[in-house]
Amino acid sequence: MTTPTPPAAAAPSARRARILAITSGKGGVGKTFVSANLAAALARRGERVLVLDADLGLANLDVVLNLFPKITLHDVFTGKSTLEEAILPAPGGFSVLLAGSGLVEYSRLTTEVREKLQEIIDVIAPRFDRILIDTGAGISDVVLYAVSLAADVMVVATPEPTSLTDAYATIKVLVTQQQRSSLSLVVNQVSRTGEGRTVRSQLQQVVDKFVAPMLPTPGATVKLEFLGEILTDKSVRDAVQRRQLLLETLPGCDAAKGILAIAAKLTAS
Repeated sequence: MTTPTPPAAAAPSARRARILAITSGKGGVGKTFVSANLAAALARRGERVLVLDADLGLANLDVVLNLFPKITLHDVFTGKSTLEEAILPAPGGFSVLLAGSGLVEYSRLTTEVREKLQEIIDVIAPRFDRILIDTGAGISDVVLYAVSLAADVMVVATPEPTSLTDAYATIKVLVTQQQRSSLSLVVNQVSRTGEGRTVRSQLQQVVDKFVAPMLPTPGATVKLEFLGEILTDKSVRDAVQRRQLLLETLPGCDAAKGILAIAAKLTAS
């Protein structure tokens, strides 16, 4: 498949991309895998998509995509390169802005990081149909600020108890600090069809009981929209080990079908 050149010279327009932050309470739930393959699925549906790697200190989107960037967001932040130079074509027909890894100076939210991320969003938003912000895991100030740049939030979790506990903590913080009344949930690595809906129901009950009463408006609710589930699939491990997109190598496997269904839901909303 021929990878398109990113629309670096696209003229500004009044229309801005829909921005979706993809986050998780803990690492190891497949958040970056979901981000990359979801971007490919959205591109297949005709959208101009960019994935912004906002895990500024522990970036691994380049590993998932088997890219070896000479220019990263670090170079843009320091003025060594332009934003145009940092936007790269990725396998799957979408574009990426990659972060560096092991950069301690970006592990906390400074005024510089805040201003640069906002500036980047302002510049690229008119050029794409959708921007996926692949955040770090957890609830650090850098993660929360990256999420705040998006109109919509997708929380990725697995059915494991530790993942659900951390997902709940993330949802609680986003609701109470950012006044989010609606968030989407994707449940990865489910063992059977329908398990994701069960997980969503469990989380919704806990949120209704403990988070909704904390809202300043009496009777206010928090909606967890079930966006989809991704079945545990050996093909995922194989694709990750080969540093290839699942949608490029085995688009007909169960996990890929789950991602395609999530993309269809997103484009229909």
